[in-house]
Amino acid sequence: MKKRVAITDTTLRDAHQSLLATRMRLEHMLPIAAQIDAIGYHSLEVWGGATFDSCLRFLNEDPWERLRQIRRHFPNTKLQMLLRGQNLVGYKNYADDVVDAFVHYAVKNGIDILRIFDALNDVRNMQRAITAAKNEGAHVQATVSYTISPVHDIPYYVDLALTLQDMGADSICIKDMAGILTPYVAYELVSRLKAKLAIPVQLHCHYTSGMAAMAYLKAIEAGVDVIDCAISSMALATSQPAVESMVATLQGTEYDTGLDLASLAKIAAYFKEVRSDYCDFDMASGTVDPNVLRYQIPGGMVSNFISQLRQQNALDKLDQVLEEVPRVRQDLGYPPLVTPTSQIVGSQAVLNVLTGERYKMTTNEVKQYVRGYYGRPPAPIDPEFRRQVIGDEEPIDCRPGDLIPPELPAAREAVSQYMRQEEDVVSYAIFPQVALQFLKERLARESKVDFDIVEENERSGRPGTYPV
Repeated sequence: MKKRVAITDTTLRDAHQSLLATRMRLEHMLPIAAQIDAIGYHSLEVWGGATFDSCLRFLNEDPWERLRQIRRHFPNTKLQMLLRGQNLVGYKNYADDVVDAFVHYAVKNGIDILRIFDALNDVRNMQRAITAAKNEGAHVQATVSYTISPVHDIPYYVDLALTLQDMGADSICIKDMAGILTPYVAYELVSRLKAKLAIPVQLHCHYTSGMAAMAYLKAIEAGVDVIDCAISSMALATSQPAVESMVATLQGTEYDTGLDLASLAKIAAYFKEVRSDYCDFDMASGTVDPNVLRYQIPGGMVSNFISQLRQQNALDKLDQVLEEVPRVRQDLGYPPLVTPTSQIVGSQAVLNVLTGERYKMTTNEVKQYVRGYYGRPPAPIDPEFRRQVIGDEEPIDCRPGDLIPPELPAAREAVSQYMRQEEDVVSYAIFPQVALQFLKERLARESKVDFDIVEENERSGRPGTYPV
């Protein structure tokens, strides 16, 4: 008999990131915590991705305190996060000392499983985070970012997974961020991985194209160990398949999850009410998005395009932008479209269409990408295109992180008068402007000093304005 299929619930991270612009507040998570904790999930994805940035930038929440609170309220379930390799929870590579410190405090504050990926599937960008997580005693779930291109096939993914296993991965995740994994390819890919690997395989799909639940079922038949789902009231569209649907599908079979539908229904009712509080951010479509199958564009990219083009009074050019994305992606060596490469490709596609001439203007991010500072592209970049973007400059061929000097000392100096915990130094190292603003406002609230006075005294250099 096959062991039961396990489920990771993404409601508290990827689901609201995908559907509600990552705006769900901690106050809406904790009241239902005991019921979720009692379900029997394999794990809960609760942190990482865009949640760290959103806490600081929009929600006025300390992301570290959020994690500590979640840990206290979920004593019985493993907590996991999404980590962008050397990018951590940001949009560029950070120094190794920042990677080490971030992983240390993530585990210290409650993370059990780190799902580590790189947008280019460049394992060099994952190595430091994997090593740091292993040193902290955490479970390393190394990730294969799934895409389709002339250089991405099943042997490519199997070789990548084997390399990650050799690097110390405790499990492998297939990350289908665009929702383009077809059911029968899922079956073949999982079958091949299970035949070659000695560690568990987990599957993460977005529902964008409407195929995710079917892909899950075929992957289960092929032997996948864990699938990612969201509670039904926070599922589908650009989120994950619904927990209850998968539980009911597998009930009474050799793959039975053992989860209780009645208990899940109560949680779904709770989040249905919570979701109504986020109407201003709830842009989820009620239908599947066929564009993702043509252009491999995650749902969030389309909404970003609409916003950018509307600001330029050029919404009529949306179809041209969608058609330009695959061309830019080809020029850049077929990177999977996931943060930060989705933003790099998308911004350049918009610029190409709005200027009326391809690469008449090139973003700094594209230039840095071509220079090799994001990592090694999956396919070589055409030399003529490279010269068009960066002239005769030679791209780097080393691990990008090797060229970044330590960043924590300067970060510590910058926040020394505002910090309340060592984690504040790490927050600043990743998001200097956003974190500094958050720390200043927090200090002003805690010390009951008028924020305007704090700012004025800071400008004038007057001492004695900050509490010891």
